[in-house]
Amino acid sequence: MNRLEGRVALITGAASGIGKATAQRLAREGAAVVITDIAAEAGEATVAEIREAGGKALFVKHDVTSESEWEVATAKAVEEFGSLDILVNNAGMGDLKTIEDTTIEEWNRTVAIDQTGVFLGLKTAAPHLKKSGNGAVINISSIFGTSGGFGTSPAYHAAKGAVRTLTKNAALYWATDGIRVNSIHPGFIETPILEPTKGTEYWNTMTALTPMGHLGKPEDIAAGVAYLASDDAKFVTGLELYIDGGYIAR
Repeated sequence: MNRLEGRVALITGAASGIGKATAQRLAREGAAVVITDIAAEAGEATVAEIREAGGKALFVKHDVTSESEWEVATAKAVEEFGSLDILVNNAGMGDLKTIEDTTIEEWNRTVAIDQTGVFLGLKTAAPHLKKSGNGAVINISSIFGTSGGFGTSPAYHAAKGAVRTLTKNAALYWATDGIRVNSIHPGFIETPILEPTKGTEYWNTMTALTPMGHLGKPEDIAAGVAYLASDDAKFVTGLELYIDGGYIAR
């Protein structure tokens, strides 16, 4: 299936986990992919894997909290591949602290990456996406952008909730400009960051809270991104797509 043939996608936080699976999926669908991350070695390795599989890929080291680095990343996408048609705001971080334990420095850092980074991506990519005629933005939010979760991680919840409503705001703003903006809300996903929790009470709790009885895979999220980026979703904007094994349906 080559639904994205001839299009160029920039995916943040794409050196591993959901971002890596997304880059690989979009490349298989025919897109040239620009992988951005602060982890250069892992990012270059992902590019090598995609190229070995016959895809087109480029790595750019990129801190999503920096407007100047956003400008460099989007410019490199256009310089290398000729356009920028798809933006996937995936980079993020979180913690398990409480409101009382979270320092202002930790709060600001999480909000800078998870929320401000998305804003900067929208702002910087806008002129390129408008030129595309097939502009698609997919913001990776979370089930915790809608629910209170475990009562921990206040900065993460606040930022992911902001991404949810920012997505709708941008979708309405660009509704007649040829740019669709949607959010994906992953549930509990088996990413490398959760690997150390396998077999622990935390892992068992996540499994128990997922009605389907198991955690999702990064590829499950990547499939949703591929749909929203393609013409199969050409009349879809402002959507919240929950890929969560039924968590939000509880």
